[in-house]
Amino acid sequence: MLADIVEYLVCPVCRSHMALDDGVVRCSNGHCFDIAKQGYVSLLVGSRPPGTADSAEMVAARAAFLEAGHYAPLARALAETVGEAGVIVDAGTGTGYYLGAVLGEATGIAFDVSKHAVRRAARLPGRVGAFVADVWKPLPIADRVADVVLNVFAPRNGPEFARVLRPGGALVVVTPGPGHLRPLVGELGLLSVDEDKERRLARSLPGFTEVSRREVAFDLELTAGEVSEVVGMGPSAWHTDAAELERRISGYISQNATENQAKVLVTAEFHLSIFETAPRASAVP
Repeated sequence: MLADIVEYLVCPVCRSHMALDDGVVRCSNGHCFDIAKQGYVSLLVGSRPPGTADSAEMVAARAAFLEAGHYAPLARALAETVGEAGVIVDAGTGTGYYLGAVLGEATGIAFDVSKHAVRRAARLPGRVGAFVADVWKPLPIADRVADVVLNVFAPRNGPEFARVLRPGGALVVVTPGPGHLRPLVGELGLLSVDEDKERRLARSLPGFTEVSRREVAFDLELTAGEVSEVVGMGPSAWHTDAAELERRISGYISQNATENQAKVLVTAEFHLSIFETAPRASAVP
């Protein structure tokens, strides 16, 4: 609930501290933000959500696919990596699936630019609060409050992540590997992982040093409906006509499914990295 995280929030307008006040979140200078009936608050200021915010259809596809357990091995790997933490910021939380997997007894601060996603994240059990915010803007989170910043398949704002992390905190990033969703990428004409992705990851995180990395890879057996979900929840959903994509999926399944089950074998491949902020150089006397 928002009551669990409001002490960590700052006003997106004036950066003063926030408090709950009769159905709103209000800062000490009087800026006020209504709490939605689903329990989240929008802290977007001055602009509409960007056009890349996940739609209701994309969020529904993601929820169905993740709740079926297809990416459970990745969720377990994240839980092992994060361990016990006091405060976790989930930047680009989506439905909150991965935050729920790592939360334990921690306090979870979840945000996403999609209100459709945040509505679902706000339902997570435990000490979790959710709000709408744009990762590219100054985050409405106080300085040095997070033990872990979690970033799974989401945009990265390195300077802001460094600001909200406590000294000794960690940034945990998951990105798709080059073999992710093969052979679907080639067969269905999906967006692929470009060769420059690793360099772009490093450039997006100035002041951070990658201290460890592991590959998480496993096979999936997916029905036509599940293929539609995994495609519909990702970036390819923005770039391919829905009817054309369904036609491609139907054709691929009919040609490649096993005899006894209408399923196809798909590879899931991820890179799970831990970053830490570089220690500041001490002043020369």
